[in-house]
Amino acid sequence: MRVALLCATRRGLAFLNRLIELSPDSSPVVFSFREEPWEPPFLDDLQSLTVAAGGQFFETKQVGAVRWSQFWETTPLDLMLVVSWRYMIPPSVYQRPRQGTFVFHDSLLPKYRGFSPTVWAMINGEDHTGVTLFRIAEEVDAGPIVDQESVPIQPSDTIGVILDRVTGVYLALLERRLDSLLSGNAPCHPQDHAAATYTCKRGPEDNRISWSGSTEDTYNLIRAVAQPYPGAFTYFRGRQLKIWSAERLTQERAYIGRIPGRVVEVRQGAGSVVLTGDGALLLKAVQFENGPVVCAASLLKSVLDTLGT
Repeated sequence: MRVALLCATRRGLAFLNRLIELSPDSSPVVFSFREEPWEPPFLDDLQSLTVAAGGQFFETKQVGAVRWSQFWETTPLDLMLVVSWRYMIPPSVYQRPRQGTFVFHDSLLPKYRGFSPTVWAMINGEDHTGVTLFRIAEEVDAGPIVDQESVPIQPSDTIGVILDRVTGVYLALLERRLDSLLSGNAPCHPQDHAAATYTCKRGPEDNRISWSGSTEDTYNLIRAVAQPYPGAFTYFRGRQLKIWSAERLTQERAYIGRIPGRVVEVRQGAGSVVLTGDGALLLKAVQFENGPVVCAASLLKSVLDTLGT
C-alpha cells in the first residue's frame, strides 16, 4: 500500500511515527514545510523518519504547483492523509489517491471550521474541543465525517496541555480507522452544514492583550496562545512584554477607581496583580522580547506601573 501524508508540527511527526508502526509496508510519501521561527522544529525530523522508513520526502507549501504535476500524475497512491497542513490542496491532488484523501481536524465538525480551532475554542472559554476525521471536499472542512471524538478542556489548562491531549486522539482515530481507510470501507456521514461555525485566521497582532476587556477574556487569551505558540503580549515602558501565565483571583478588591492595565499589588515570588476591565489577574511568568522568562513581580514593581502603554 502507498500512503501519502501532508503534515507539519510535532503532531505530524508523532502521527507519521504511528502510521509507520501500524503500516510498516505502506512506503510513506511525505510532504511538509519549514517551521516558523517560534515553532518547535519538525521538518528535519520528519525527513529523517521518512527516509529511515524507506519513504519519499518532499518540502513544499504548494502541493498543487506546476512543478509537482508530473509527480502526482505518475505516482500511484492508495490513500492520502492530512495532518496540521496549512495550505490549500487542489482537487487535482486530493483526487489522485485510489481510496481518497482524509483530513484530521481539531474540532467537532461542523463546529469550528477553519483556522486555529483549538486556540479559538480556548479563547471562547469552551469546556471541550475535539478531533474529526473526514473525507476532503471542495469547501474547507465540509466533507463527510468518518469519525470524531471529544477532548475536554479544564479551566486551568493551557494550550500545550490541550495540544498533547488532541494529538493523543489523532493517534487513536488513526489506529481505529486506518484499515477501513486503506480498504475503502470507511463509513461516512454528511455534516449538518446549517450548524456550521467558522474561525478567522489569526495574525501576530491578534495576541495583543486589551486590558479594558474582561478578566475571563484576558485569562483565556493568555492560556490559549501560551507555549508552544508565540504568547499573549502587551507593552510596558515602550517594550513588548509576553505574558506566559496568569491566575484568576478568588477574592478581589472592589475597585471603583479603575485603570485597566494598572498594577495594584506586587506579590514577591508569585507575581503582580493587574486590573482588567472588570476585575484583576495575577500575572506570573513574563518575558521582555529577547529576554529571559521571569516572575512578573521582578518587573512590575510599582502601583504606578501600567501595561498596554
